[in-house]
Amino acid sequence: MKLDSTYSIDDLKKPLERFWALSGEKIRMIEQSFDTQKGAPVFTEKGIYVTRGWTEWTQGFQFGSAVLQFDATGETEFLEIGRRNTVGKMAPHLTHIGVHDHGFNNVSTYGNLLRLINEGKIEGSDWEREFYKLALKVTGAVQATRWTSIPGGGFIYSFNGPHSLFVDTIRSCRALVVSHQLGHVLQGENDKRISLIQRAIQHILSTVRYSIFYGKGRDSYDIPGRTAHEIIFNTNDGAYRCPNSQQGYTGFSTWTRGLAWAICGLGETLEILDQIPEGDYADIISKADLIKELSEAAIATSEFYLANTPTDGIPYWDTGAPNLHKLGDYLARPSDPYNEYEPVDSSAACITAQGLIRIGNWLSQSDPDRGQKYRRAGIQLAGALFSEPYLSTASDHQGLILHSIYHQPNGWDYVPQQGKVAHGESSMWGDYHARELALLLQRIANDEPYYSFLNCVPA
Repeated sequence: MKLDSTYSIDDLKKPLERFWALSGEKIRMIEQSFDTQKGAPVFTEKGIYVTRGWTEWTQGFQFGSAVLQFDATGETEFLEIGRRNTVGKMAPHLTHIGVHDHGFNNVSTYGNLLRLINEGKIEGSDWEREFYKLALKVTGAVQATRWTSIPGGGFIYSFNGPHSLFVDTIRSCRALVVSHQLGHVLQGENDKRISLIQRAIQHILSTVRYSIFYGKGRDSYDIPGRTAHEIIFNTNDGAYRCPNSQQGYTGFSTWTRGLAWAICGLGETLEILDQIPEGDYADIISKADLIKELSEAAIATSEFYLANTPTDGIPYWDTGAPNLHKLGDYLARPSDPYNEYEPVDSSAACITAQGLIRIGNWLSQSDPDRGQKYRRAGIQLAGALFSEPYLSTASDHQGLILHSIYHQPNGWDYVPQQGKVAHGESSMWGDYHARELALLLQRIANDEPYYSFLNCVPA
């Protein structure tokens, strides 16, 4: 990525206004036409959101988007959409024992609504507040039951089974963090009390130790900052076996959305550690050692992203994609979503941008030059996403950010033009995280309270 020292958050004022106007139009279209009885909206085909019954991991992004829209604009119709659908349709996600996505679905809905009450942006009765709290307590505990122990720790296993650690879940750990901060614990056999924050910290440490590489010789592809989508363990003794990938090209290349989840999850975690008493997790690791490991991981992944992304900051779907070499020196020019060989993934950029900003803000005291670099990169990346060819301006397209990729190996993404790669479509997670990015930037620009998921817990 090529950084522009003259680009600043002030340059995003008009793009943000246009972004939120388009965002509202898209939310209205989806609310009026999508039948949630058939599942959750996942990605678009020919501009229309469709479902894909793998897991219903995107429904919280649908309704959470409406809540974010209200937060940014004050338009109460979106608050009603978000609140009504959260209360009426999200309950099954609270007790869904088959997925690792609780932090996506439920913090994005119940969590955002409770946050707005705590921030004083909406009124909420005592019972409404307690309803959201109870939901958040439950979701964190349910996610924490998906547990595999390994020597020195453990992890929340993916929907693939107890052997499988997904890099994605580092960001979904916020469900456990919120539940713990609300005073909840998981109770097991014989009333054994299981600390949710300790499980969250153990999972995050397993991710940074196994899913992220540091150039220390683990294997022939140990490039500093690269990530593996999936890590495989022997469930009999908890031993590490190998890297793997579900949605990336291989376990020995970097699926860029997995890299993005790591950057975003690390940024969110680093900036909330001061709000969590060290004594709550001291049996696992000291705060100083935790910060050391997380900051090393955050810097490694951020540097890898910046070094392996085209000049505008929008990555191709995998850094090892087999046909990238046919594009020539693709890192020396802006991304090309209309090329013939490999698709870009704008959703990875949406997720990464706020992670870079959060890491940059966190580094502002200890490493101000690097912090400014990451913050500038996140802001510049937002500028690319909030303009053509990535911003969806067509009135008949339900997506907000174009050129998102879901599952390239499975061939699930719509290819509109023979001889070209999949392009021109959107994803629910990409659109939601673009809105989170826009809200974070808007609050910073307007000197409003900093946007953090943990604002749903009273200080």
